[in-house]
Amino acid sequence: MIVTWQVALRVAILILLGVVLQLSFFSEIELLGSSPDVLPVIAVALGLLGGGVVGAVCGFALGLLTDSLLLQTLGVSSIVLLTVGYLAGRWRESFDITSALVPPLLTAALALFGATMFAAIQLMLGVEAPVSLLVVREIIVKALLAGLLAIPIYPLVRIVLRPALVDDARRGGRRRRSLIQIRAA
Repeated sequence: MIVTWQVALRVAILILLGVVLQLSFFSEIELLGSSPDVLPVIAVALGLLGGGVVGAVCGFALGLLTDSLLLQTLGVSSIVLLTVGYLAGRWRESFDITSALVPPLLTAALALFGATMFAAIQLMLGVEAPVSLLVVREIIVKALLAGLLAIPIYPLVRIVLRPALVDDARRGGRRRRSLIQIRAA
C-alpha cells in the first residue's frame, strides 16, 4: 500500500468509524451470548491490505482509542490489536490471498488468538473477573462472529483503500500490457 496523506486520512476515518461503531452499536448487540467485536476485523483487513507495519500501527491506534474512550487499563487493547494487525500483515507479505475464504478464516483465527491474549493479559494484570468455562465459549463465539463480520467488512475496506493498493494497480497494468500485445499481433 502506498500511504499518502489522502490514504492516511482514509485510514484515520476508518479507525475512528470502527471504534465509534464498536462502542455505540456492536457492543450493544448480543448474539449467542456474546457481542461481536469489529475492531480485530478492521485490524486484520488493514494488515492484509497494507502489510505488517500498517496493520500494527492501525491496530495500535484502534486499541489506544478504544482504551482511552472506555477508560480501561491503557494499552491492553492496543497491544492485542497491534499483534493481530501485524500478524495479518505478515501473512499477506508471506503468502498470496488466492481464495475469498482466506480473509474470513484468517480473521476468525486471529480474533481467537487476540481474545485469548486479551483474557490472559487481563488475568495477569489482576483484573477482578470470574474465570470459568464460559470465558472459553465467549472467546470462540467472538472468533466465529469476527469471521462472519469479515465477509462484508474486508471488501468494504478494500474499496475504500483501492487507490493506494499496489496489487490492484499491478493487475491493471498487466491487463493493459496484454491488450497492447494482442493489438500488436
